[in-house]
Amino acid sequence: MLRINQQLKRLEIKEFEIENQIVFNYFDNLPAAERDEKLLRAIYIGVLALMEDRMSAFLSKTSNELGTELESLKMIFEMKKELFYKSTIKGTLAEDEIAEFLNQYFADKRLKDRAFLTGNSAGNLPKNKTGDIICEINGKPELKIAIECKFDKSVRLGDIESKDIFTRKSDTAWSQLIEAQANRDSKVSLIVFDISLVENSILKNFENVGYIPGVGFVAIINSQKGDYSNLAIAYMLARDIALNAKQLELDKDILVILVNRLIKDINEITAIKNLVHSNIENNKAILKQLEKSMLLMEFNQQYLKKFLMEGTLTKEDLLNFYQGEDVKIKFTNIEKDINDYFS
Repeated sequence: MLRINQQLKRLEIKEFEIENQIVFNYFDNLPAAERDEKLLRAIYIGVLALMEDRMSAFLSKTSNELGTELESLKMIFEMKKELFYKSTIKGTLAEDEIAEFLNQYFADKRLKDRAFLTGNSAGNLPKNKTGDIICEINGKPELKIAIECKFDKSVRLGDIESKDIFTRKSDTAWSQLIEAQANRDSKVSLIVFDISLVENSILKNFENVGYIPGVGFVAIINSQKGDYSNLAIAYMLARDIALNAKQLELDKDILVILVNRLIKDINEITAIKNLVHSNIENNKAILKQLEKSMLLMEFNQQYLKKFLMEGTLTKEDLLNFYQGEDVKIKFTNIEKDINDYFS
């Protein structure tokens, strides 16, 4: 099935078929024109994963257990997490996922906007690729928002007041926003960070969504949890500015007041939402612990009663009492009911 062509340095695969529900569902949901590219990407990512000792050990250890949906999902999650932190590819994966999220968001909101990956193509500035994603508002190429994805803890805020022009040049949130806008000829620029890979100076200033007057927007997402809500908020604010900014002298001080007030209100709503989710998680944990304690009391009482009636416990009884498998099985069902109730 697989042949190595040493002369051309390539793999040659013939009559290849795979029967796997997860793989089938993924490719079945893709447009036909994208399937070849995604297959090559899947092979590339899979090879990178196999090259990692830890991932190889994981796959080897679970090879006899895979097949159920739970184990498959566990493998996918662990692989995604492992690959995400590999500096050589995390940027590319981030850009793909962000563009995919935005296009789905546009479809859900019935917007005519469209997000495009710029890939390795240079923009207006010579040999400059800053601006990973271009969003055309209402499908108009002249009305664009440039998005830069920076999943890198080395990227600081870099505000102009603290900028030392004599130090070695390094990317900052300020520089990347200005560069992206100039390089992609966009009306507004936006930079995206991940909560797990963001420098403290940025997190200190912008907890969720931020606005740097005259520069652009900052959005902090949580890709590992699939939470891109801050990106959606920042994008819609940037979109409003791009659509409504007129060719006249704006009172920038008033614009800053208005945008910062909007962001403040958004952050308060987000904080309330997080508190609600925290309370839900706390209540779930409390209920689970109560159910565990009740099950254990019943279980222990059962064996105490048996011991008092018979004066002893058999070796099998002791083993069952030690392992408590009956309690585990009962709790699994109760835990599922609790999770379903709060979902």
